[in-house]
Amino acid sequence: MTTPETAIEVAGITKSYGDNAVLRGIDLTVPAGTVYALLGPNGAGKTTMVRILSTLVAADDGTARVAEYDVRTEPHGVRRAIGVTGQFSAIDDLLTGRENLRLMADLAHQPAREAAARVDGLLVRFGLTDAADRRAATYSGGMKRRLDLAMTLVGRPRLIFLDEPTTGLDPRSRRDLWQIVRELLADGVTVFLTTQYLEEADQLAHTVGLLDGGRLVAEGTPAELKAAAGGETLDDVFLALTGHAATPDHDDETEALR
Repeated sequence: MTTPETAIEVAGITKSYGDNAVLRGIDLTVPAGTVYALLGPNGAGKTTMVRILSTLVAADDGTARVAEYDVRTEPHGVRRAIGVTGQFSAIDDLLTGRENLRLMADLAHQPAREAAARVDGLLVRFGLTDAADRRAATYSGGMKRRLDLAMTLVGRPRLIFLDEPTTGLDPRSRRDLWQIVRELLADGVTVFLTTQYLEEADQLAHTVGLLDGGRLVAEGTPAELKAAAGGETLDDVFLALTGHAATPDHDDETEALR
């Protein structure tokens, strides 16, 4: 059972799509206030795991508690406690950056004065003030990703899921997002991250889990995994344990859309 010191507790989670067993009995624990990075080849089940934990998909078997709520029996509690930034942007390109944020505040039923202050604060924090009243369609990829994450934070979640958040970004925008994650961590937010950029996991994660064939085949700190695999980088770990090189793209999303 999760406690104030444990943000996520997963036991025996399974999920199949037809004859394709995507998750085959996953157990993991995420301490509050840490970054947990889930790695794996395309189709390994990373996005499915996020969708189960964020109540978007039901597991076939097993239990999961998120922010002290059972994802199966208390989904509304889970949704109130979390924020989710997926592989594909939730931004409305026809709205301005400010309007996108205000929409999220309205959906969270925030009072008008509180919402206005929250929106202004997030625009400043994410470096979007100058572009706040431009349509999001005019934003660069990095700006859209920052706006997408800002929208996730409107409701002040203590736990956020970032599903391959930097896919397609240039190196500078990727590092900007890393800094934002570090700032969230400093604020006490727990981050559950999926990524195929292994340097990203090495830079940010307290704990790394490696999915392959629907199973969690390794788990530990980046340093522990590199030592166990006899490698210098997480790329070495990935290759040693899966037989594949990491190839960043977003094919993993298709497993959850079948």
